[in-house]
Amino acid sequence: MMGDIPLNYKKMKNLFLRQSYLDSWTDYVSSLTKPSFIKWDYLVLTASNEEQARTYREQIDYRLKQGRLPAGTHYAVLPDPDGKRVGSGGATLHVLNYIADREREKGRRGNFFQGLRILVIHSGGDSKRVPQYSACGKLFSPVPRELPNGFGSTLFDEFVIGMSGVPSRIPEGMLVLSGDVLLLFNPLQIDFNARGAAAISMKENVETGKEHGVFLNDGNDYVGQFLHKQSEERLRALGAVNAHGNVDLDTGAVVLDVKLLEALYGLISTDGEPDEVKFQEFVNEKARISFYGDFLYPLAGQSTLEQYYKEAAEGEINEELLCCRKKIWDALHGFSMKLICLSPAEFIHFGTTSELMRLVTHDVEDYEFLDWKKQVVTTAPDGSDYAAHNSYVGKRAKIGKGAYLENSFILDESCVGDGSVISGVKLKNTTVPEGVVLHGLKLLDGRYVTRIYGVDDNPKGRLENAEDARFLGSTLKDFLASNGISVSELWEEGLEHSLWCARLYPAAASMEESVRFALIIGKMARGEVSLEEQAAWRQAERLSLQSSFNRADVLAAGSWQRELENRILASRFLWQLEAGVYYKDALKTFGTHGIDEEVFSLLMEDAKHSNFSLKIRIFYAVAQYMKERRLIFGQTGYDLVEALCFDTIQKTIFDDAASRLSAIKDYRIAQDRVDVELPVRVNWGGGWTDTPPHCNELGGTVLNAALKLNGIYPIQICVERLSELHVEFASTDIGASGHADTVEEIQDCHNPYDPFALHKAALIACGIIPLNGESGVQSGSGETDNVQKMDGGTSEIHEGAQESLQEICSRLGGGIRLSTKVVGIPQGSGLGTSSILSGACVKGLFRFLGREATDDEIYAIVLAMEQIMSTGGGWQDQVGGLTPGIKFITTRPGIHQQIHVEQVKIPVETAKELQERFALIYTGQRRLARNLLRDVVGGYLGGRPESIDALEKMQSVAVLMRFELERGNLDAFADLLNRHWELSRQLDSGSTNTCIEQIFLSCEDLIDARFIAGAGGGGFLQVLLKRGCTKEMLRERLHEIFQESGVDVWDTEFV
Repeated sequence: MMGDIPLNYKKMKNLFLRQSYLDSWTDYVSSLTKPSFIKWDYLVLTASNEEQARTYREQIDYRLKQGRLPAGTHYAVLPDPDGKRVGSGGATLHVLNYIADREREKGRRGNFFQGLRILVIHSGGDSKRVPQYSACGKLFSPVPRELPNGFGSTLFDEFVIGMSGVPSRIPEGMLVLSGDVLLLFNPLQIDFNARGAAAISMKENVETGKEHGVFLNDGNDYVGQFLHKQSEERLRALGAVNAHGNVDLDTGAVVLDVKLLEALYGLISTDGEPDEVKFQEFVNEKARISFYGDFLYPLAGQSTLEQYYKEAAEGEINEELLCCRKKIWDALHGFSMKLICLSPAEFIHFGTTSELMRLVTHDVEDYEFLDWKKQVVTTAPDGSDYAAHNSYVGKRAKIGKGAYLENSFILDESCVGDGSVISGVKLKNTTVPEGVVLHGLKLLDGRYVTRIYGVDDNPKGRLENAEDARFLGSTLKDFLASNGISVSELWEEGLEHSLWCARLYPAAASMEESVRFALIIGKMARGEVSLEEQAAWRQAERLSLQSSFNRADVLAAGSWQRELENRILASRFLWQLEAGVYYKDALKTFGTHGIDEEVFSLLMEDAKHSNFSLKIRIFYAVAQYMKERRLIFGQTGYDLVEALCFDTIQKTIFDDAASRLSAIKDYRIAQDRVDVELPVRVNWGGGWTDTPPHCNELGGTVLNAALKLNGIYPIQICVERLSELHVEFASTDIGASGHADTVEEIQDCHNPYDPFALHKAALIACGIIPLNGESGVQSGSGETDNVQKMDGGTSEIHEGAQESLQEICSRLGGGIRLSTKVVGIPQGSGLGTSSILSGACVKGLFRFLGREATDDEIYAIVLAMEQIMSTGGGWQDQVGGLTPGIKFITTRPGIHQQIHVEQVKIPVETAKELQERFALIYTGQRRLARNLLRDVVGGYLGGRPESIDALEKMQSVAVLMRFELERGNLDAFADLLNRHWELSRQLDSGSTNTCIEQIFLSCEDLIDARFIAGAGGGGFLQVLLKRGCTKEMLRERLHEIFQESGVDVWDTEFV
């Protein structure tokens, strides 16, 4: 049982810390959303210089813009004054001076810090031990966690989240944190009401403690001594190690009360007013006061002034520092430091490159309870045996085991060796050896430098100490000797001979060239370099880790990271769309980040280069996102993006159909008058599967039948020759007529309210009038001279000079009068009248010109007409009316729809019974004028699960319907018709309404099957009567219930 105690304790500790993290996240969200939530009044970061401060400010501004930081807090980033390294203590005084000045401007007097809650994060180090973070700061280095809001985490984000609950635990004062230590604890463990300061500590093994600071408890939970990097023997001798081998570790987190802050501010002010002389005395690079060594030591109860003078300094012990220490002692020794020991808690130090590597690769599994993982905001596959943070990994790239990628593109056939770190670079077909760090920087002058060194190399190691100065698997000394390099070539006079200061890295005009130079350095270390490569390295201007850090364009680094993040999120989103994921689920890829203007631009650019299927889905998903959130990017609203989606579909289908049209140059008017009469159609199975883009991507399967209504063919058109050289239109059923004297009037055929839009589109689709621009001859070669336009423009399919309408009519041998009539059928009937009317027009115009056209040609041309008129319909209507009988119609996937029509041969007795039992009911209302097509097609495009399921099953039902009809089994056919009705409602809830349901309900005892005509929502309904019931019985029932409302049974006859 005893052996289980550590395991049980670890499990309980992990559960506690996980819940603590969840609690902190709740507090963080509350700080963003609840104005009454207690927040920090100030959050201040210290920085080493103005360049580093600029990138910190940019990171903060970026998060504020996205709503990821509490709006009620004042954020400030303070670099060391004049770029001089003033130490963490000097930086703290600089912070106090800043806050006092700001509060003074508000009119405050007395103790400027009273009532304020202040969070200070010391983050101004050079990060020599992890040089990849020198320029942008270790504070914003990645933490291997994807936050619940979808963003990759950094140390800064963890501080903000983890400390969100602390302000409610301290009435006033300042919490100071070290920017390279991540603390995991519950804020409820902090209860600060002591005078002076409180050191936040946690129990840690003495092995860890000897490498950091340790607090010696005086027995009353106050700090007796502050022990900084003492040996284990001394720690034990002083009684700092308990029976379990643990010490009270200095976590770098300290709370200071307002009296202590006032005392500290008194060091640099006089009577509450700023004193520049005092400020310069304490805040300078000679004294270089340490917050931890110089401010905390005097607070320890057992400390002495004599020992204080001897304490290690952040810089050097000199007269300036000793003078400051005497005044600090006098100001602070009267205060005490409470010891707050957190348990359970966790201390994670982001110290060296090798520590970081171990943390994000091997040790990440130890923090799975905090949702840490190796792959965070990346295209790298989950479960890979390498770590990747904010990195785009191409599908052909090969990444070695235990490698770590951050803020990088790894493209094409690039290979990264085992255990290597790749940071801030773009690799294309590049091979990186194992065990190295490759880190890229953009410089202020626009050039690039890529630094390479070993993962285990110590940048502080000096040439004079061979064991300490490891470099790329060898030593600096061997590197110089094997390449014939003198000391003066690498180090400027007066600088220490360390890797940090060695001028090894050539500045290059491009990142690609700088990477090549870095790999040359690797070859030099391995003795594999060519003379030409070595000469190029010698001739180049070279920088050191230090000088490249000082000359880095840190804002470019921030932009690079955001570009990567956007690229990664966009790619993951596109891959989800390609995989058929529902667009709303795919959009979750962006988390709370959402789609902003930068991501929007990226997605629009992606769409330009995507295939047809992905392009339209990008447009659709983005449009819905914008619509739901009422977003406008620039001048682009959701309606324009949605139009791009449907225009792309229409343009693609039209281009294909238009490319197959034969030239009309040699045709002339062959008859003075042509009349065409066609039936309507009723749809039974597979409706909507014939509609682009479903039919183009998955093929279509439809079962429908041709019908005469009330004993006539209701679709009628007439084409006549005119002596006048113009075009006349008539739509006699609505009493409309008009004429066109110019080509442009006919080309204006996209208005759905134009009564002659169909007439105009027929003239264009048949090649008589050009679609736009030039006129003359349409290509019959199967190719088009496409002018691709992302704004939904269409192909130019005509060649030659622009002809006037009079010239076109003269060439044809006269003007044209095209009149149409739909006899007795109201608009919105659901019987396919508009498409069949289009087919009749095409058939009549071709006959008028003496041109023979196959049914397949007419099908394709009518499909093109649908796109010209922007109605975007499918092919089943025109096939249903142009070809008689009951038909099983199929197409295979493809932009060009080769329509295969098979007559369904049913037994004579079955045909007779079907004629007797089939009834068509008019609902008395037109189909509602809503954007039905876009709704249904949108459900398919967006990957709506219910839509995808319904369309798939509709095709299967169509196949089964044919089978049962050919078997003569009308009962099974009726069951399938009912099944299809359920699927139609699943696909589109608007296919039914109260009126339709009431009609079906009123005759439920008379019918075996029910269905809509077309898309439903009004128009006609189809029913299959029970055996023994007649159409007259149905008519009487409907008249009895609905009286003179227009609900009636129409006479029908299958053609």
